[in-house]
Amino acid sequence: MSTKQILKLDNVVKKFPVGDGRYFTALKGINLEIDKGEFAGLVGPSGSGKTTLLNIIGSLDSPTEGKAIVMGQNISELTHKESAKLRNIHIGFIFQVYNLLPVYTVFENVEFALILQNVSASERKKRVMEALEWVGLQDLADKKPDKISGGEGQRVAIARAIVKKPDIMLADEPTANLDAKNAHQIMRIMKKLNEELDTTFLFSTHDEKVMKYLERIITLKDGSIAEDKQVTPQKTLK
Repeated sequence: MSTKQILKLDNVVKKFPVGDGRYFTALKGINLEIDKGEFAGLVGPSGSGKTTLLNIIGSLDSPTEGKAIVMGQNISELTHKESAKLRNIHIGFIFQVYNLLPVYTVFENVEFALILQNVSASERKKRVMEALEWVGLQDLADKKPDKISGGEGQRVAIARAIVKKPDIMLADEPTANLDAKNAHQIMRIMKKLNEELDTTFLFSTHDEKVMKYLERIITLKDGSIAEDKQVTPQKTLK
């Protein structure tokens, strides 16, 4: 793996047992390379394998066959502890369900990722407020999740993921529960973070609003890559 290449999938196959010794093949020999700083998306209909592939890249699952090399590490060879360390340090996750902890404030929800890294209290405060400023929520630091809007909740989820300054950000249908205005705001924030921090973004989506921001579109169909192309984004930060 080159220093520029951040992940490489080599003939990745993923099978799930469905009973009676039978298997459903969700991924069929995926070959894919992603370089540092890319702003790319896995697109395709439901059931095409997008989320399964994202879970393998994020070390939440491992291939049945083939190799998934992420940050120079073979996902299949990692222990549970090593996988957790990879996610904790190098990978940020953004999901369509924000998964904010309701009993904690916005600040505390974002801070949690740094507590897991044993970051000092003073450094945590600095980095959490910086992350909230990136997403324009510094004034809501003391609010609980039930006191903020859906769009603000997703921005908190982005701050929680980016506060670690991960190498890879995996976003699974991040705009699915948002209206058009909030969706575009979220995408502009993520593109800005991509440019300022050189964080690699990989989306799983079938949302046209997301696709307009992407610089590379990897189309999945029935568990295989049907098309992989560089594109000119239709949306800018302006």
